[in-house]
Amino acid sequence: MSPWFARRTGWNLEPNRLSVLLQKLKAEGPVLDLTESNPTVCGLQYQGDAILAALAHPAALLYEAAPRGLVGAREAVVAYYRERGSQVDRETIFICVSTSEAYSFALRLLCDPGDEVLVPAPSYPLLDILADLLDVKLIPYSLFYDQGWQIDLHSVRAAFGARTRAIILIHPNNPTGSYVKPGEREELNRLCLDHHLALIADEVFLDYSLSTETPPSFAGNSGALTFTLSGLSKIAALPQMKAAWLAVSGPEELTTPALARLEVIADTYLSPNAPVQHALPTLLDQRHSVQPQLRRRVLRNLEELDRQLAGRTSCERLQVEGGWCAVLRVPATRTDEEFALELLERFRVLVHPGHFYNFPRDGYLVLSLIVLPEVFAEGLRHLLTVADG
Repeated sequence: MSPWFARRTGWNLEPNRLSVLLQKLKAEGPVLDLTESNPTVCGLQYQGDAILAALAHPAALLYEAAPRGLVGAREAVVAYYRERGSQVDRETIFICVSTSEAYSFALRLLCDPGDEVLVPAPSYPLLDILADLLDVKLIPYSLFYDQGWQIDLHSVRAAFGARTRAIILIHPNNPTGSYVKPGEREELNRLCLDHHLALIADEVFLDYSLSTETPPSFAGNSGALTFTLSGLSKIAALPQMKAAWLAVSGPEELTTPALARLEVIADTYLSPNAPVQHALPTLLDQRHSVQPQLRRRVLRNLEELDRQLAGRTSCERLQVEGGWCAVLRVPATRTDEEFALELLERFRVLVHPGHFYNFPRDGYLVLSLIVLPEVFAEGLRHLLTVADG
């Protein structure tokens, strides 16, 4: 450890083999990237004039110190949830610049240094870095696959310790695409009340259900102290606008002090900027035009994936309920990283090995479903060539 820097930043910053090879190949020419998750480079049609005009709101020239966020921005979030059938009070909403900031607000509120938070495995690796920065320890609980992904509630109970403060849910999970089931939600609410824990529900992909009905949000959940996170990055496919929120719900005797303390935290940073907050109603409305495009893209790529997998025994697509990813189960005759390296070196096709998402064993690859269809189809053909050995 360096005497100059905090231990919490003592990460291994050496690039892995996949990153080194990818950098080399990109310098030589194009790579078929089946991991692309940036919607702004995936050929979507945006209402550019409306977006840019909204950012020129005259009120953006005035400064108003509003710890919870400007009223108009919070009202836009209330309207979003109302459209989805959830009743949320604007006074329970905090506008943030990102879901990372929303996580940090909730974890700073709930945890002292060294406290523990339960997180699903597999899940997106961002949480590891956030926990390090906030001096919080992550304790994994398992998702298991049995005709679809399920939360292993036994592993949740087994993960409890004296310093456990919260349970994080990804609804739907990234990358498994699985929503929290009604029975799981009921049991988690009960466990939180019994053990004095909070729920933190990350819902950035909530709207991208592949069924005709989207599962309900945790916003407004009254069974336990709940912090629901979402934002423009996925809902409106506008990650560059840097606007998200944290919605607080639960028993009144818990939400009242939580809101008061969160206001102090938010007042300390006052991070959301005025132009984006004033534009938030318009920016959120973009979901009505961009989400249908993304659903069509996801469904088209899933159909192509299933078409190419038909009749094969070397590779299996696991069930996905929502979100932008697909998980493939491949022969575990080598590590997932070795599979990804061979695919990249032989065919210039990039996929994510399962260990990036804390899969418990080898034999898993993760693909983005919002990739341009022609790129997805060509890259998949090469992937299956490697899988067939």
